[in-house]
Amino acid sequence: MTTTSLTRPVVRVAQPLRPERRERPSVLGSAVLVVGAVYCLLPVLWVLVASSKSANELFSTFTFLPSTHLLDNVAELSGYRGGLYWRWMLNTALYAGVGGGLSVLISAMAGYALAKYPFRGKKLVFNLILAGVLVPGVVLAIPQYLLLAEINLTNTYWSVLLPSLISPYGIYLCRIYAAASVPDELLEAARTDGASEWRTFSRIAVPLMGPGLVTVFLFQFVGIWNNFMLPYIMLGNDRLYPLTVGLNGLLNQGASQPAMYTSVITGSLLSIIPLAALFLTLQRYWKVDLAAGSVKA
Repeated sequence: MTTTSLTRPVVRVAQPLRPERRERPSVLGSAVLVVGAVYCLLPVLWVLVASSKSANELFSTFTFLPSTHLLDNVAELSGYRGGLYWRWMLNTALYAGVGGGLSVLISAMAGYALAKYPFRGKKLVFNLILAGVLVPGVVLAIPQYLLLAEINLTNTYWSVLLPSLISPYGIYLCRIYAAASVPDELLEAARTDGASEWRTFSRIAVPLMGPGLVTVFLFQFVGIWNNFMLPYIMLGNDRLYPLTVGLNGLLNQGASQPAMYTSVITGSLLSIIPLAALFLTLQRYWKVDLAAGSVKA
């Protein structure tokens, strides 16, 4: 007796798709972010409100009660010693813009060289740069003053610009970013095609390092813009002062002339605007992908 076995096809019933669960944001995390935002924005709000008050209202009204004297305070600040405040603003833009731009160029070249070129003492140089990152800038202010005094550059624009050109932290960031975002194969292909080292750096490496260079420039610009100790030591002529040193002088005058306090607060408010505009302008250049600046084939 022969037994014949029939093979039946297996029919699988499709399971209904389950909706993906969306992770709910942590209440604690959201609360921490809100507290952090309030902590950062509350002083800005106070400066905005205080700058709208007159000298009499500044200490006699509720702290966060706005007034209507903002334009009057701006006009009074602009008229101080023939517009000296705007001279401070231009000086600060010069120090931060030129110093930040040249610092980015130097940091990019140094970081690229440390990342892509083998040479004797490379590890030692990189360790020295790391050591420089750990040294506060305030510690170097007096030695820099003594060095520049030897060549008669104190109380000049150069006395603030020259110390700002070298940033160990900027070189460190550029070295890390160049190592991660610039492929060695791409550099070898450019050299094979006959490109010079400078052309390879400027046309290939720099676009690939673009987001990192923007970050370094922003750090340097903000650091120089807010720098107080270096220009305070280097400069003696108030026509060369940046905003930080100039507003500090106005604040000291407030002890004998309380009306100057409104000018100091209004000047502080106006000094925030360029930084906010710069951040909003440059943030679009930040990319998540490390190869965002590469050229398509």
